[in-house]
Amino acid sequence: MTENLLEVEGVNKSFPGVRALHEMRLDLRSGEVLALVGENGAGKSTLMKLLSGIHTADSGRFTLGGEPYQPSGPRHALTLGISIIHQEFNLVPHLTVAQNIFIGREPRRARVLLDERRLNADAAALLDRLSLRLDPRTVAGQLTVANQQMVEIAKALSYEPRVLIMDEPTAALNDAEVGTLHELIRRFVRPGTGVIYISHRMEEIKRIADRVTVIRDGEYIDTLDAGTASTSDIIALMVGRAIDTGARPEGVRADRDVVLGVEGLSTKALLTDVSFELRRGEILGFAGLMGAGRTEVARALVGADKIDKGTVTLHGKRVHIGNPADAARLGIGYLSEDRKRYGLLLEQDVKANIALSALRDRFTQAGFVRDGALRTDAAERAGSLHIKTPSVDQTTKLLSGGNQQKVVIAKWIAKACDILIFDEPTRGIDVGAKEEIYQLLNELAAQGKSIIMISSELPEILRMAHRVVVMSEGRVTHVLGAAEASQENIMHYATLRPDENPDDAAELGLGEQKAGHT
Repeated sequence: MTENLLEVEGVNKSFPGVRALHEMRLDLRSGEVLALVGENGAGKSTLMKLLSGIHTADSGRFTLGGEPYQPSGPRHALTLGISIIHQEFNLVPHLTVAQNIFIGREPRRARVLLDERRLNADAAALLDRLSLRLDPRTVAGQLTVANQQMVEIAKALSYEPRVLIMDEPTAALNDAEVGTLHELIRRFVRPGTGVIYISHRMEEIKRIADRVTVIRDGEYIDTLDAGTASTSDIIALMVGRAIDTGARPEGVRADRDVVLGVEGLSTKALLTDVSFELRRGEILGFAGLMGAGRTEVARALVGADKIDKGTVTLHGKRVHIGNPADAARLGIGYLSEDRKRYGLLLEQDVKANIALSALRDRFTQAGFVRDGALRTDAAERAGSLHIKTPSVDQTTKLLSGGNQQKVVIAKWIAKACDILIFDEPTRGIDVGAKEEIYQLLNELAAQGKSIIMISSELPEILRMAHRVVVMSEGRVTHVLGAAEASQENIMHYATLRPDENPDDAAELGLGEQKAGHT
């Protein structure tokens, strides 16, 4: 029998008013990838913070390589052989890739002066060994979210750990980048090393993990063989209830009004001749590999990026959107993929965030905020969206990632926007919370709201979208109706270089779209 590399037995941890872990147990075998799954708030992050030395357990036992493991802090945990990649990035944005990878361990000349040349050379060698195409001299803040994640991975592996903990490592990655990451993991895992892999993506877990440990409400539930356990079995253990993950949408009728028309949209940075239509009550999915231009389309539509060519029509009338405030006034709400940076005021309370977009329109009178109306509205929306918070006075940064995302959604619902653009709406959210957001999006569409949904998760796109706009290298390569949409078809068009297609826009599915077919 394979020996255990890491063991957790009878671990308890409480915070003021909250029991985070109760008699928790876990074992990681030498040479394996162990998936750790559970809903938001199940205790996954707390357990990982104990393992990485950020918190100390109230009671219980940890062993690493058969020896007692008691880290006094994160740096001590690294020296003992446990490295963690947190869901929230820990990069210093104004430092370079190389400086972030080796921060605190920079090579120096005469023990004083930074040896920049050697630093960059060491980082380049590491990145090359990991097959990551990144320039070590690039400033981290200029990287995409996906490449920032790759820097975090490189930094963690630079410590040559025995146990690598990965908390939602693929949340910002597309399928091709997930494949690269999984190859890195397979090369890392060998006798004497192991990976604890936290993810909400069931298909991904089935591909990379050897076993799956399920925890719920701070307690151990079960450990399953990843090769034989079904996705429905894992999800049922996670949430304690059955969830239907097989529903597929029907197409939106062709006689529905076109609420948003985009023709020949181009930007200097990436987009070229992007055209599509969005109908009333439709969920229009946008799919493509990282860098295909999906987020850039959303940013151009709401005025965050400048449009160089093309037209945008709203309810049949041509409009000019110079900035996000213009978009909001016209009834277009945008939920960014980076909710913490662009969607929330983390230091403010829940009610302030929910009311933010509609504060002037609905909650002020004679220059004064109507606090009673604001509080009542926020409480109603928090209840209807099942936002888990002690009260709407709770500071938003203290909520889980899934509940923070619901606050962003509530903000734009409060604004009463007719068009909602959701960029990665369920990133970092557990399956139970995902279902709630899926239900919410379907309810909004049934009410006549029109939704653009950008997602890197193809099962999510297939589950939710009435039609799918597929992009590659800044262009639309095809528009798929619900009946013809499949992972294989989407990936075919997502990997198609636009200049490889010899035909015009009609062949790309735009002609079909403009004719009103679905």
